[in-house]
Amino acid sequence: MTAAPDDPHRRCFLRAGALVSLGAALPAAAARGQASPIARVRGGRVAGQTEQGTHVFRGIPYGADTAPRRFQQAALEAPWHGVRDALAYGSAAPQTSGEGPGSEDCLYLNVWTPALRDGGRRPVLVYLHGGAYNNGSGSDPLYDGGNLCRRGDVVVVTVNHRLNVFGYLYLAGLGGDAFADSGNAGQLDLVQALQWVRQHAAEFGGDAGNVTVFGQSGGGAKIATLMAMPAARGLFHRAWTMSGQQVTAAGPRAATQRARKVLEHFHLHDPQALRTLPMEKLLEAVKLRDPSWVEDTGLYFGPVLDAHHLPVHPFWPQAPVQSAAVPMVIGNTHDETRAFLGHDARNFELDWDELPAKLEKEQFVDLLPSVVIAAYRRMYPHYTPSEVFFASTTAGRSWRGAVEELEARARQGAPTWAYQLDWYDHGGEAERLRAFHTLDIPLVFHNTHQPGSRTGSSASATRMADAMSDALLAFARHGDPGQGGLPHWEPYSLQRRQTLVFDRDSRLQDDPRGGERRLYAQVPFVQRGTS
Repeated sequence: MTAAPDDPHRRCFLRAGALVSLGAALPAAAARGQASPIARVRGGRVAGQTEQGTHVFRGIPYGADTAPRRFQQAALEAPWHGVRDALAYGSAAPQTSGEGPGSEDCLYLNVWTPALRDGGRRPVLVYLHGGAYNNGSGSDPLYDGGNLCRRGDVVVVTVNHRLNVFGYLYLAGLGGDAFADSGNAGQLDLVQALQWVRQHAAEFGGDAGNVTVFGQSGGGAKIATLMAMPAARGLFHRAWTMSGQQVTAAGPRAATQRARKVLEHFHLHDPQALRTLPMEKLLEAVKLRDPSWVEDTGLYFGPVLDAHHLPVHPFWPQAPVQSAAVPMVIGNTHDETRAFLGHDARNFELDWDELPAKLEKEQFVDLLPSVVIAAYRRMYPHYTPSEVFFASTTAGRSWRGAVEELEARARQGAPTWAYQLDWYDHGGEAERLRAFHTLDIPLVFHNTHQPGSRTGSSASATRMADAMSDALLAFARHGDPGQGGLPHWEPYSLQRRQTLVFDRDSRLQDDPRGGERRLYAQVPFVQRGTS
């Protein structure tokens, strides 16, 4: 799904774990008398640390504090004198999740590299975090780039940027040109981070001409949007998205309607007054009820079709022309919605009488539940009502955007590969959640032993991490995800819809879940929250 919010309790736990592990590492390095690796960046010199042979720099600024330029494109970071420590992660963006409240001084990135200034011209992999456009940061332990860096001899970068009301509140419709950047400020932060990567790739042993962006959920959606932004043209050369799509952006009328709700909440008439509200006060806007949704759901924030920074919808009515030559992988997990609908035990005990009302609320498309249920009972007669519920909500509200993007790229003739993660470690809780949303993160990073990973630590999990991380590394190095441990992975076409199914017996399959795809193709697709 494109923008599933991360669980705040999980985030708080992971953040605490990251800080504890980092704090434990620093005294040990100092006790051994290791020399700190020093990198020279445009702001000055930074001192990192060496972990298992990898040089790690955390919390490097790529922009200035955004508070003085709230709702505007960020300024560059101020230079500093001497050597700045790059040992701890920078602040997360303002948010209401477990990583909050955060700080408007949040433009920081983190780098893992095998070597500095050695002319290595390694592929550079830049990860954009999930958490919709609302929460998250680049410092989750699951995003630690050390294992990927060592496995593939690559440079790995993770990024923080502005989110929610600070990054995507469109005020130009109410405040004019002074707010021209407001609806896409968070995306402009990512453009600035990628410019920083291009400028400093050689310093960190990387190749500025071979940059792969990869991201899951909201991170994948941000990548899809960057592919249609003129300012991002040429800043990356490959794109790998996981369970994250952005087919349509918010239209200016809908985005202005949401901005008006924010002003009304604070009893304000002039958007300028929002510039000086305390950060914590402004965060209240995240919890306002969105006017376009039936249920009580927080205000949608995401990229805006502003005719300037984002002049076209990312993937409608066609794939972005400017990125037609950029190789792209588009993937999803088989059981996406078990991640956010599987927390309610009642969803595993549904009967056929209860199912229609549940689907009416959760499938996100205007298709008669009776039609959906009848189709699933024909396709999968052995499915229980709960299995129909999870399968149909995944196909109708999560996977559908991936199909739209794949079809648009195929019509364009752009080099594109599709995958579906079916694998999960059988037994216990894994049987309930199966291949849920986010399961592929620790697999592509080869971080199955990190805090927060729910892959399990079996030999099967290790083999799947080997396969998925090696496919990502092959894609970053060669622009083709096929590699020795997988079946031949053919590009996606409309004729066959070739998809690499990652499982215990990984296989290339034509049009997996084709019946489900055809079922939901009966209704138009508009990305939820963008109307």
